[in-house]
Amino acid sequence: MTSGPQSPILVGLVDDYDVVLIGLAHMFDDHRHRVLVAEIDANEPLVDQVDIALYDSFAQPESDHEQIGVLVDSPRARRVVVYTWNFDPHLVEDALERGASGYLSKTLSPEELVTSLERVHGGEVVVSDPPSRGKRADPLDWPGRAEGLTDREAEILALITQGMNNADVARLTYLSPNTVKSYIRTLYRKIGVESRTQAVLWGVKHGFQPDHHRIDHWKGGP
Repeated sequence: MTSGPQSPILVGLVDDYDVVLIGLAHMFDDHRHRVLVAEIDANEPLVDQVDIALYDSFAQPESDHEQIGVLVDSPRARRVVVYTWNFDPHLVEDALERGASGYLSKTLSPEELVTSLERVHGGEVVVSDPPSRGKRADPLDWPGRAEGLTDREAEILALITQGMNNADVARLTYLSPNTVKSYIRTLYRKIGVESRTQAVLWGVKHGFQPDHHRIDHWKGGP
């Protein structure tokens, strides 16, 4: 059942990066009569109880869905939806088995995203078609976008800034080691560094350190 104009769906956004939360919130600017965004875990959360917790998986260890389990178990969220570009079948299956009610692609337009959330709110389990990397939904944002980094390059730099080696990055992003090396060479060139140490320092300076306490907001109730 789709919420009417007087009863918008209350959606909590969950991510470790403020800029990602802000970019995601802007997706709903023209749909506020249907979706009301509460930036849960930001400095001033609007409310604690939400209809849907929308978990953006930017730069998260996607092979470990512990955070999804935390959200599913939280009394603060009635339903949990994963918002991602990674549609590896094992990740989708694991998220649904852990209790997620949706697995949505970042290539969805704002209208498509809102409609999918309304379906989830109505009781459906919604899984998007696997995304095409050639399509992008706007307005999205991520750390490093202003400096010319793509979302994939930014994710890899975020993992490097967190101390991951190339093997870790490849495992967590489901990319081959050679592909990871290629991305790293490109992002080094874009940000003007020549070493991993310089890249980490650049990342720390430009907002690539996650705020890991955010997920703790959902543990243990109000």
